[in-house]
Amino acid sequence: MAVRTARTAWNGTFLEGSGQVEMSSSGVGTFDVSWPSRIADEAAGVTSPEELLAAAHSSCFTMAFTNELGQAGGTPEQLEVTADVTLGPDPAGGVRVTKSALTVRGYASGIDEAGFKAAAEAAKAGCPISKALTGVDQITVDVTFEG
Repeated sequence: MAVRTARTAWNGTFLEGSGQVEMSSSGVGTFDVSWPSRIADEAAGVTSPEELLAAAHSSCFTMAFTNELGQAGGTPEQLEVTADVTLGPDPAGGVRVTKSALTVRGYASGIDEAGFKAAAEAAKAGCPISKALTGVDQITVDVTFEG
């Protein structure tokens, strides 16, 4: 199976330092990261591991969802998937990812609302990133069928 690589270069201390994360395998870009921006309400042009995880979860889920829809006889017509990943306190100390909330809006031909929602639940369980997040307290999926 494929291996994908990212690299982070860091300068300075944990609280005051900053780094750049590079998408090495694809070469699509290098993005700034820092602890202060990671816990701030506004990202201010700096990404975080949680945002990168949200991107991974939304894209992985979407691929799994389209597969589930196809297996159920549906054809995806329009889908929009958002993942909101929450960083919160860890009871053992420090912080950890506490939630990934997936939001699905869209429709597929050849399938009804119940089938659409069932496919979303199956994708949530079967998505490799969902499986990787087994230590997260909550993975939710909110589905709106617009067909």
